[in-house]
Amino acid sequence: MDGNNNTFKRYMEVGLAVLIVLSLGIAGATGVLSPRADKSERTEAAAETGNAGSEEGSSKEASKSGGTAESGSAETQEAIADGQYPIMGSSDITVQEMVDYFNSSGRTYPAEELSEGGADSIETFCQMYYDEAMAEGVRPEVAFAQTMKETGFLQYGGDASIEQFNFAGLGTTGNGVPGNSYPDVQTGIRAQIQHLKAYATSDALNRECVDDRYEYVKKGSAPYVQWLGQQENPEGLGWATGDNYGYDIVGMIEDMMD
Repeated sequence: MDGNNNTFKRYMEVGLAVLIVLSLGIAGATGVLSPRADKSERTEAAAETGNAGSEEGSSKEASKSGGTAESGSAETQEAIADGQYPIMGSSDITVQEMVDYFNSSGRTYPAEELSEGGADSIETFCQMYYDEAMAEGVRPEVAFAQTMKETGFLQYGGDASIEQFNFAGLGTTGNGVPGNSYPDVQTGIRAQIQHLKAYATSDALNRECVDDRYEYVKKGSAPYVQWLGQQENPEGLGWATGDNYGYDIVGMIEDMMD
């Protein structure tokens, strides 16, 4: 009897030991006994994920910030240039287009008066404008359209007279003041173009200055044709005081190059 009891106790002890071992194995597998480690690992994983997200976020933010600044700068430049017609720069205009534009006005070229100054035909006159403008980097259509506006397609009728070879009202201040006079057509054209360049840029002239009012212009104060009108110029400067002066010239340019 005692032997049986001892055997039963041994079985019970072995069974209990096996049960304990199995319980420990299951507990270890499920992590129930290592909550701190599990929490720590999850915290580290979260921290790593958070750091990675932060770096990505920072990268995106930096990219976004850089992109915004770059884009903003480009948008600002586009906003300045959008709809504005630069006085300086290369041009696709041809002498023939200038000739055609004048002829389309229905006006008669004043050959008798302007031949005295060396331009006996509209073709010669336009060629002079083209050559003088290109020499200074001014767009020929700008100077030519301005002349058509200022002189009423070379018909004059204002304070200046055609014999002065003053094609853009240089020196005319109203109240009968005739303004400047030049020895020939080419000099008058050159003075006008040099005056335009003075408004458009601070770059030096390429040819000898014949514009005696060049020094009085604030250089670069009107880089765009629209800003030649004082009312539309941000600084209140410009070639003329008339309303929409520069915009009228741009309209004429568009018609010329249409």
